[in-house]
Amino acid sequence: MFEYKYLKERKKPYIIAEIGANHNGNMDLAKKMIIEAKRCGADCVKFQSWDKNSVFSRVVYKNNYFLQDDYRNRTDYSLEEIVDKYHINREKHFLLKAYCEEIGIEFLSTPFSKREVNLLVDELNVPFIKVASMDLNNIPFLRYIAKKQKPVVVSTGLCGLNTICDAVECLEQNGCHEIVLLHCVSIYPPKDEEVNLNNIDMLRDNFGYPVGYSDHTIGTVAPIMSLTKKVCMIEKHFTLDKRMDGWDHKVSANPEELMEICKAAGQGYKMLGSYRRIVNETSERREAFQRSIVAAKNIKMGEFITEDDIDFKRPGTGIPPQFAYFVVGKVAKKDINYDELICMDDF
Repeated sequence: MFEYKYLKERKKPYIIAEIGANHNGNMDLAKKMIIEAKRCGADCVKFQSWDKNSVFSRVVYKNNYFLQDDYRNRTDYSLEEIVDKYHINREKHFLLKAYCEEIGIEFLSTPFSKREVNLLVDELNVPFIKVASMDLNNIPFLRYIAKKQKPVVVSTGLCGLNTICDAVECLEQNGCHEIVLLHCVSIYPPKDEEVNLNNIDMLRDNFGYPVGYSDHTIGTVAPIMSLTKKVCMIEKHFTLDKRMDGWDHKVSANPEELMEICKAAGQGYKMLGSYRRIVNETSERREAFQRSIVAAKNIKMGEFITEDDIDFKRPGTGIPPQFAYFVVGKVAKKDINYDELICMDDF
């Protein structure tokens, strides 16, 4: 369950299965995806709240610009028809929220207009507002969102540091101080050298807010690697079949990959452990593996012990090797046999 004040105390990052529009307008498919996301271990499923009037102007529809992303070989659809088909209407929002509650997974959606913000916050009471990186420079929109008094999770893809600063400042000035920044590269998919996971540290150091990772790579390496940065949240596109038509299926995790990410998230946070050095091995195990000072040859009583007279072997129950300087130069009180542990009473 999402609670901003406990983000830093969570024992694993909050995992968002980004369904987006991968339901392709089919509510039966959407429900199957919700079930699978829950089975895989995700904390939340996220949709996108838009219609044909929320995002694109007429010139974009006229040029069918976004058809090239995944519909370049299709002639039976226009962009406007696809957007109209894939959007989630008001009634479907309520149906999906109710189904998520029934299944036991949190419902979330990204709004693209003030009308959709009102629906998600005022009527559906989503746990936080997710802002797409395309709206990070949309200051009037951010100002409106901030005044809803909800935590805000902001993707930073598409934006330079100045734009991120302006967005954070806008949210703060309008009363929002519960902010999560998601490092994100809005290329589908980015090259390995473009992922820049070190930006997670940069965002945390510069802004002081919890930082997560929104992933558009293919596979699971990047989100799993992000665990080493102690991300508070991982967002990954999710599909049941990467071969389906749609904008995001190809860069989405299938159920096997999502389960791998969720499992790694739980294990990975445990493995990060403590900054303070802790020795977990028992004294018995340390003694079994470490070395003690032993006689490298027979030493007669009355002889001075030299460096050539000693060696270092297991077990570690005798004099530790770091005290060799204390033994060398001493006179043997008795005969010490070859390979015998040298004791303090021997000299």
